[in-house]
Amino acid sequence: MDPLYSDGICLLRLPLAFTVTEAMEFRSTCQKIFQCYPEIQKLSLDFSETTFIDSSGIGALVICRRTCQERHTELRLHDVGSQVMMALSMTDLDKVFIIEPVDSVPAIPPPREVEKQLYTTHPSVKSPTKRGLDIVGALVGLGLTAVMFIPIAIAVKLDDGGPIFFGQTRCSWMGKRFRIWKFRSMVTNAEALKHRIENEVEGPLFKNKNDPRITRIGRLLRKTSLDEFPQFWNVLKGEMSLVGTRPPTPDELDHYEIPEWQRLDVKPGMTGEWQVNGRSNIKKFEDVIRLDLRYQENWSFFYDVKLLVKTVWVLLFHRSGAS
Repeated sequence: MDPLYSDGICLLRLPLAFTVTEAMEFRSTCQKIFQCYPEIQKLSLDFSETTFIDSSGIGALVICRRTCQERHTELRLHDVGSQVMMALSMTDLDKVFIIEPVDSVPAIPPPREVEKQLYTTHPSVKSPTKRGLDIVGALVGLGLTAVMFIPIAIAVKLDDGGPIFFGQTRCSWMGKRFRIWKFRSMVTNAEALKHRIENEVEGPLFKNKNDPRITRIGRLLRKTSLDEFPQFWNVLKGEMSLVGTRPPTPDELDHYEIPEWQRLDVKPGMTGEWQVNGRSNIKKFEDVIRLDLRYQENWSFFYDVKLLVKTVWVLLFHRSGAS
């Protein structure tokens, strides 16, 4: 990537495919641009040749935008092709970036059609067998959730009188935001008290094994993973999968470097490598990344089935606590 600079404006042409290797090079180039031209007023990114972008490319753009904001540099995207525009639209980044209109760019289809037309970042995303397993598993899981709903709802209400469900914004494939649902296991003002709790994990993740915000019934729900059963609804909607990577919060993404964004090349899962390998004992963010990338490397339909069986085994014999 060779930038062209003139009168406070820098033009940078993006590559044909904007994946992790190109994203790392892009990040390095941007750093050199700001070092060589500290007076830069505008950075223009040319997407005329780019036909594919994955989560690493999305992450590189987000990091670049943050840097431009810190340096009061205007960032503009132009000649954005259909696939890149679909990815930006799916993640709502088309509302964040300044994108110069191009007559040749086709109209963006409705949100539900965007994911169908995007190129595959990982074979699991478009796998009909994986989606079939998700639908069957979600329907069975929702049936179990319906059976357990009344006793759990009564227990949660009797504990502190607060709401039964807890909703939180998480990030799915390519960074698309969605609302994840759980049976509430913490006090109602848990988020406001978070800054008082010691984080036992290195990195952007937050975890405390003996978190005092967890309610009495919440500890039982977490120990049995019953608190996560409402997520079968997220699986049925296609926002999650039965098996995948851990869904990060938007705050976590703010701390990601480009390699970590590779986690978002697949849909997040209710279970995964992190679940069956002692997630309560994981103390380093890099270990979470390692497990998530291992899942992507080893993925197959039967590997998903294997992890589901392992998950049931872990839950039955309590070899790993919930997070």
